Amino acid sequence: MLNAEIRYYMERHTPVDEGFDMVARYAERGDSSMAVYLPQGRMTLHNTLIHGRGKALVRDALGRLVVGRFQADTLVSGVRIDSTGFYAGMMNRRGEAWGHGFYRSADGSYFEGYWTHDQREGLGLGIGPGYLRVGAWRRDQFRGERMSYHSNRIYGIDISRYQHERGRRTFPIVWDHLRIWDLGHRISQERVADTLDYPVSFVYIKSTEGVTIENKYYDADDFAVRNLGLSVGAYHFFSTTTSPDEQARHFLANTRFCRGDLPPMLDVEPSDAKIDQMGGPLVLFDAMRRWLQIVEKTVGVKPLIYINQRFVNLYLSLAPDLKANYHFWIARYGEYKPDVHLDIWQLSGDGHVRGIIPEVDLNVFNGYQGQWEDFLRHNTVR
Repeated sequence: MLNAEIRYYMERHTPVDEGFDMVARYAERGDSSMAVYLPQGRMTLHNTLIHGRGKALVRDALGRLVVGRFQADTLVSGVRIDSTGFYAGMMNRRGEAWGHGFYRSADGSYFEGYWTHDQREGLGLGIGPGYLRVGAWRRDQFRGERMSYHSNRIYGIDISRYQHERGRRTFPIVWDHLRIWDLGHRISQERVADTLDYPVSFVYIKSTEGVTIENKYYDADDFAVRNLGLSVGAYHFFSTTTSPDEQARHFLANTRFCRGDLPPMLDVEPSDAKIDQMGGPLVLFDAMRRWLQIVEKTVGVKPLIYINQRFVNLYLSLAPDLKANYHFWIARYGEYKPDVHLDIWQLSGDGHVRGIIPEVDLNVFNGYQGQWEDFLRHNTVR
């Protein structure tokens, strides 16, 4: 399982991605890098953490055994052992993990990264049963991978009538002007590695919702995107109150599918109350399966499933078949990438694109050009 997680990570990242070097080093050496912090030379035994210089065996205020390296009466680094595991790395004068270090716990989990007051804080690599986490840690909790943005990533937008309307005013889209110039207010400009003027590589257009609603701009937008030669796909907004079979037929009857199109997408965004009203998450998943099966049978490719990070955390484990067999488009707005395998990340709901007046949902493919081409080879409409 761990080897598969490492392979998945390495396939979708490059050395410019934050934390890549940690994963590459672990893949090559395992946790042997911890030995760099093992003090060398003769060792003395002391009862306190105040010691001149050199190597010493001491106990800290919590009774933890420390083999440390001292300079000018200050503990600098070493190896610390207790009942929960052992730490190797930089320390402060109280024997706390502080700075760069490694930790191997008694349950087999592993961490390399940065620490403050014995808590993981900053960039780190966490490994445990079935998971690999690379990214930012705050107060000992994993927050997520922080992506750096540059022009060689694959960006896309998803649109509906809201990109044509603001209040009572309507706006055309100037399709040949499309360039992303703002990622939205939640994305730090520090993550942007070059001039923010990115091309749009793919467009998803809302086609239908429920069993009666159609996007009146769909046909014109679909024609315009095809005319530009961009990758195009269509999506359906799922209703929890109507038949999934009727919804699938409504979507198929009002959507254009051509060979090479991006896979259709099922947009699932019900509130907890709506999920409860329809009978709970298992009933919802059964309804989703019906829609997915009907659409796949017609267009010849598995649809994408669009959900948000909260839905993943609360419900997705109840549908292991969907998790294993479908591609996912995850919405999580802000700095941190979703902590789940995915193909597309919707990172912002308030981005700005030249040629479109209202705000736009911005998305980035999880990988680079090679993975994008592979995705297109295996997941487009046949």
